[in-house]
Amino acid sequence: MPRPKQFRKICSPPLMQGYKPFGIPRRSLSQVVLQFDEYEAIRLLDYEGMNQEQAAEQMNVSRPTLTRIYEQARKTIAKAFVEGKMIMIEGGEVQFGRPWFRCKRCFKLVDGMANHVHCKNCTSFSEEELTPVNKE
Repeated sequence: MPRPKQFRKICSPPLMQGYKPFGIPRRSLSQVVLQFDEYEAIRLLDYEGMNQEQAAEQMNVSRPTLTRIYEQARKTIAKAFVEGKMIMIEGGEVQFGRPWFRCKRCFKLVDGMANHVHCKNCTSFSEEELTPVNKE
């Protein structure tokens, strides 16, 4: 029997919820899911330029586990590019360290309920307009 998955530490959720190919209506697209830990592996290795040891330590996983996460992320992104699919970034066994929310109206990312301020694009202001990104 395999061991249960450990929660992977994620600095913060991505600003966006996903991507879609240009010029194709959303209703015509199928989607692939890039999990939060896969997004974080891409961010740390490719965007931040960390080596695998550093990134694995930051995510609280072993280096071989990080390599598997990274390979899966690359396959998911390649499938979306080649097959013209929408990428949704969600889910996975992750831990953000603090609660994150997203506005239901403008989709702005909010770091904790205390940091919720009235957005210029939103007509109303209440805690009901926020949806939790993580379930901590």
